Amino acid sequence: MKFSIYLLIILLPFTAFSQENAAFPIQFNKVPANEAILKVEKVYSVKISYPNKLIDNKIVSLEDKKRTLQDVLDELSVVLNVSFKIINQRYIVINEAEHEANYQQLDEVIIKDYLTRGITKSVDASFTIKPKLLDILPGLIEADVLESIQELPGVISPDETASGLNVRGGTPDQNQIIWDGINIYHSGHLFGMISPFNPNITESIKFYNKGTNPRFGERISSVVDISTSNNIPEKINSGFGFNGISGDVYFEAPLIKNKLSILVAYRRSYENLFETGTFKRMEQKVFQNSSILDNEYSEEKFHFNDYNLKLNYKLNTNNKISASLIHIDNDLQHDYQNVTKNRFYQDYLDTENNGFSLNWRKNWSTKTKQITQLSYSDYGLNYSFITADNENQTSDFDKENYIKDFDFSTEISTLSNNNTSSFGYQTSFKNVRYAFAETTDLENVLDTNNSKINTHSLFANYSNRHLKSFNFDLGLRASYYKELNAFRLEPRLLLIKKLGNHLKLQASGEIKNQIIYQINESVFSDISKSNKLWRLSDGNESPIVNGKQITLGLLYHNRGWSFDFDSYFKKVKGISSLSSGVFNEEAQNYRIGNQHIYGLDFYAKKDFNKIKTWISYSINKTDNRFEGINNNQYFTASNEVNHAISTSIAYKTKRLQVALGWKWHTGMPYTITTTNPNTNNVEFVGVNTERLPSYHRLDLSSVYNFSFSEKSNTKGKIGFSIWNLYNQKNHLSRGMIENNGSNDSVVIEDYYSLHLTPNFLFRVSW
Repeated sequence: MKFSIYLLIILLPFTAFSQENAAFPIQFNKVPANEAILKVEKVYSVKISYPNKLIDNKIVSLEDKKRTLQDVLDELSVVLNVSFKIINQRYIVINEAEHEANYQQLDEVIIKDYLTRGITKSVDASFTIKPKLLDILPGLIEADVLESIQELPGVISPDETASGLNVRGGTPDQNQIIWDGINIYHSGHLFGMISPFNPNITESIKFYNKGTNPRFGERISSVVDISTSNNIPEKINSGFGFNGISGDVYFEAPLIKNKLSILVAYRRSYENLFETGTFKRMEQKVFQNSSILDNEYSEEKFHFNDYNLKLNYKLNTNNKISASLIHIDNDLQHDYQNVTKNRFYQDYLDTENNGFSLNWRKNWSTKTKQITQLSYSDYGLNYSFITADNENQTSDFDKENYIKDFDFSTEISTLSNNNTSSFGYQTSFKNVRYAFAETTDLENVLDTNNSKINTHSLFANYSNRHLKSFNFDLGLRASYYKELNAFRLEPRLLLIKKLGNHLKLQASGEIKNQIIYQINESVFSDISKSNKLWRLSDGNESPIVNGKQITLGLLYHNRGWSFDFDSYFKKVKGISSLSSGVFNEEAQNYRIGNQHIYGLDFYAKKDFNKIKTWISYSINKTDNRFEGINNNQYFTASNEVNHAISTSIAYKTKRLQVALGWKWHTGMPYTITTTNPNTNNVEFVGVNTERLPSYHRLDLSSVYNFSFSEKSNTKGKIGFSIWNLYNQKNHLSRGMIENNGSNDSVVIEDYYSLHLTPNFLFRVSW
């Protein structure tokens, strides 16, 4: 801890930094639009490009008051009937306003700069993250899509992965992750350590943890809706960069002016060319307790890559079409040998997620629009473990998991008196299969499953923003699962009531259902990081998971102070012992149970003249109950994080940003084990009755933006971060897996956190 204190002292001189998004006095009194834009450029040190026809003969008037850059752009977009697109921290482009702009009235922001610039909380209770606007967050030098969400109250990743989002006691598979309308099932690069979504082409991320719009209906915990830009750029935008793990390049350009554009992006790890200290630290974490690190005669080849392609086509003012493609791939080959026995082993793992979507946005009038979407997602996991004696193969263990997901939806929305009514239809087809097979002399299928479900859903939502005293959203989703012959209703309600000029009451209630989820396989495999497999409900042994949630809280925002308090209760039916991480003699069979989750999230933030600081605190109690386990009584869930604190302090100038953040949470529950002296087998005492030591770490991030020359539009960025600054050895979890290759019934494995891990960034854009 002494080192962290010394560091704080060193950073004190940075308190003189001014904020990039500081407010400045600005006014216009019937001045031509081009003069107003010139003044904005001078005051906020930005460059704004635009076609003259968009502002010719337009006059601007704004009253004298302090405004941030975003405030000015928001007001000018209304006065001039245009839209502003922020390319980077310096360059802004003015585009023609679409009829869709009328619908922006519903996106009223309750709290702006939630945590930091680039994150807002809207009146529909959703959070919006704009990676291109996002200021630095502790431990991050780039706006990692999933890591950024973990900074929000009630969201935590106990295993230190980007994809391991536990939202209000839910498990990662209960989060619906969507990229341009495509359902994503991939867990993330480097076994979840890195988000599989390129932040440099991501336009916005919508995150729902309550009051979810009924257009979403596949998961019971949260929705992460990721979008790339649907606009056609005025000029070419491109860039490249690299960090301690990977390098990437992107290119966006108009192919036909104001008609057709293309976006291409590619990212790949370079560990096979050069292994940095950053990668070595992550490798030590993800491959702990495996032969990759434990075997002296070992060699592995690992890489990941992802690429994206998008076409935007503007047929006319009222019709826009876009097509998106995504590819996510992780490959690992590991060869090692036992020299004494002359035995050779090989692990091979390939995990991919490919997807395609087609989107049509139709404006029937200035008040009515329709969005129609077709998407396809193809996920595959292939694992093979081969054993050979004297170069002759003796056994082969294979594991497979495949998902094919087709989805079609259409939704019509109508705006009237600041209120919106929407109605839609969605149909989806999911085919999920998995298999475990062991080959010696004859093939032995250990477990297999192949399921299909057709779902038809109708949904409707009414958003009222007309009443002065409160706003509300009222929605309903009705789904029929054909193969299960099951019908489910999902009502949704969200209420925001004004209690004063700056204080609001927030309340919500919702019901959701889930037919696809992950289970923990009980078959031992050497690379245990790939032991979670997707499966579909069958209506019997694997029922439809049902989740109910009610929330109540308060919001306050005034004079740079922000408070967000929210309490919640969740009730989940249909969870399985395998999906809940239960390991006990009583849980060897597949068991179905219920779950109760109680919790509260508190967030406070204060913007001072030269610094930003915030703190969040969450309480969570998650209890499971299964027939035949723990005498049929409730017990602590394996993923319960009872108390969690996250805090940050950030300093900024126009070019330099520095952020320091500290995280703490209670240790994870685990089951006590003993060894029977007679049989030498592991025996269990209760279920999750003990906890690991508390977790805590300190993170530092810094970035510096620069120009290559005053006249050039080529910009650069360098960054440096340190994860776990005082090198705390955190005990993340105690895992137990069945070992079919040994006389012991289970193998107990302890997993630890990342050690002190530096990272760096270099980017160029133009």
